[in-house]
Amino acid sequence: MLLKEHLLKNLDKKLASLIFEISKMCELIRRELPYRRGKTTMKNMFGEIQLVVDEWANQFIIEELKKTGLVKTLVSEEEADIVKMSKNGIFNISLDPLDGSSNIESNNLVGTIIGIYKKDFPAPGRNQKAALYMLYGPLDTLVYATKKGVHEFLLTNEGFILIRENIKLPTKGKLYSVGGLRKDWSSGFKEFVEGVEEKGYKLRYGGSFVGDFNQILHYGGIFAYPSLVNKPEGKLRLVSESNPISFIVEQAGGRSSNGKKSILDREYKSLQQRTPTYVGNKDLIETLEKTLKQ
Repeated sequence: MLLKEHLLKNLDKKLASLIFEISKMCELIRRELPYRRGKTTMKNMFGEIQLVVDEWANQFIIEELKKTGLVKTLVSEEEADIVKMSKNGIFNISLDPLDGSSNIESNNLVGTIIGIYKKDFPAPGRNQKAALYMLYGPLDTLVYATKKGVHEFLLTNEGFILIRENIKLPTKGKLYSVGGLRKDWSSGFKEFVEGVEEKGYKLRYGGSFVGDFNQILHYGGIFAYPSLVNKPEGKLRLVSESNPISFIVEQAGGRSSNGKKSILDREYKSLQQRTPTYVGNKDLIETLEKTLKQ
């Protein structure tokens, strides 16, 4: 089944149209990646040097979303303020145009992350109507989630074709993926990781949230970018990164947490807000929370 057919079968026409239009944007981004490498002299609102492709992908998606007339406002990792789109728009978008973009030079995984809301920002992640990511890898895949389920599509010459429907995390996980330096982890988190290693979980970490989470979605386990001694709120951005992925994992039967509660219930205070991020199988998240409380 093609993506457009699947969307129209399962969603209302406007949400289906928006996700389909985003999928076409992702196709073009994929084709442009080889030609837009290198760094600019600009920094994003987090003080990070932007890559040429970061800046281009951000502006490209914004301009294309404006054309749809469906989007009221947009929050992007690359923008200092909320971007006003169409006055008659009915959706509000969170955007990480190119997650893991530092991987481009070494030809490792990158992706695009999007959250879709009807409520105006600020809004907790629980209010998302849908979330999706595009993974640009050996195979190019799109995963979208609503409260009706999580579905994966493969980009082919005929378009995006359904390859997995109503995805659920495997009951027994296999992998753990952890960011940050071990020396900066809390003692509780070190204890948790040691326990996971003793149970035989394999470490896989590639520096792209999309790429690392995609492995957890397929094989089960846990992804963590924890609270660090020098960065108690971790590294990942609440609105543009953690909320969409947390929505997807919870619809797939897993859990998200900031170490205390679901990330989807975290209050959104600012565009710059970060959060410790743990997503994966429920049993692992529950064990983690108990260990961090000790």
